[in-house]
Amino acid sequence: MSEPVPYSPTKGISYSPSEDVYWDSDALAGEIDRTFEICHGCRMCFKYCDSFPLLFSFIDNQHDGDVRKITKIETEQVMDACFQCKLCEVQCPYTVRENHEFLLDFPKLVHRYKAQRTAKDGVTFRNKILGNPEKTAKIARSTFGIADKLNQKSHLHRKFLEFLIGIHNEKNLPRFPKKTFTSWAETKNLISEQSEGEVVIFPTCYVENNEPEIGQDTVNVLQKNGVSVTCEKGLTCCGMPAWESGDLASMRDFASRNLDLLEPHVKAGKKVIAINPTCSMMLRQEYPELVKDEDKNRALALAENVADPSEYLWSIRNEERFNTDFVTTPQKVSYHTPCHLRAQSIGFKARDLLRKIPGVEVDTTMECCGHDGTFAMKTEGFEASVRIGKKSFDSMSESSAEVWATDCPLAAMQFDQHSDRRPMHPMSILAKAYENSGFPNSVKKLEQKETTND
Repeated sequence: MSEPVPYSPTKGISYSPSEDVYWDSDALAGEIDRTFEICHGCRMCFKYCDSFPLLFSFIDNQHDGDVRKITKIETEQVMDACFQCKLCEVQCPYTVRENHEFLLDFPKLVHRYKAQRTAKDGVTFRNKILGNPEKTAKIARSTFGIADKLNQKSHLHRKFLEFLIGIHNEKNLPRFPKKTFTSWAETKNLISEQSEGEVVIFPTCYVENNEPEIGQDTVNVLQKNGVSVTCEKGLTCCGMPAWESGDLASMRDFASRNLDLLEPHVKAGKKVIAINPTCSMMLRQEYPELVKDEDKNRALALAENVADPSEYLWSIRNEERFNTDFVTTPQKVSYHTPCHLRAQSIGFKARDLLRKIPGVEVDTTMECCGHDGTFAMKTEGFEASVRIGKKSFDSMSESSAEVWATDCPLAAMQFDQHSDRRPMHPMSILAKAYENSGFPNSVKKLEQKETTND
């Protein structure tokens, strides 16, 4: 009888690409067996992505409970089914985060697997396209709106995209407005000296290129609360779309560019407000471990000064400048908590801020929406993303709230397509609540009604 697979870390454990053992295929194989064995015995994560149901099916139905019999093709299927929502790592009791002796991190193991595969086989054409959203945005914008029209209305064009790049023909795609967030910031004289201001905005490539209004609302809300806001020209993608496929070289190039521009702001004592949860997670948790060796120290310094906009605003709630002069109220809000905010363990600050608006009640949904970066866009991921996201769609729909909210713009796209209602970013809700014409319900009338009832 063969020896049982040990639960303790092997000599091949590594989650850092800077370590030589990280790139050792035999060392990786040992860690895969160990991780699969622990997951096989635990099974807490059966309800997240398809990686775990696939893994358990292979072990139970084809290999008599022996993880070492899992084939290379089956391992690849398990790894490719992971879309890096991070929820398994958040819930797992055996992780590095929990200081457990097993030092498990399934999502990072998947990244290691894909990094080795990419180093061996190269970056595919599709992953080059999807891994560089900044370049894609520039190309789309250069068509003066034609790309948007084709993406939204031409079935023939969408079938061509599916054939050429593997983007599912039914997936709703983001639009590309003429003006970027940075071009708006320039008109507001927000591109100032790096030593000036209290915070600098990291708009993220999505807000920069697809929904600059979210960035504008974020700036307006922060300024409404007495925060001195600055912006920086030339910031690029955080690198997660490239890293999803294991393209470490591209991810590191993006990171170096961002560090070059953000380092002076950090040295000036400013906080970096990253609007998209995935991007704040990258800057805060992934950069220190993934960047080039020469970038490590400044990546660590950046990580200590990154904040989600709601997180930052919540941190000043006890200061006199914190502004609760809301004029209108959405009253009832259904709030979706993005997976990558949960992965950062910063709490539900957006939900708590929304409760500062008079009369607001918040229902919270914590299920994954299934979008997860580019996963929902791909031909092989689209249907799975809808199935995985169904719990969150149903949970949000069960609420009687007229206003939905989520911090993640991609999650908002997912809900818009599959629940027929587009959630607002919490910063946009706050911005509207400060306005007379923001929501139909007047705070003053609500307070008068409550006084009368008392």
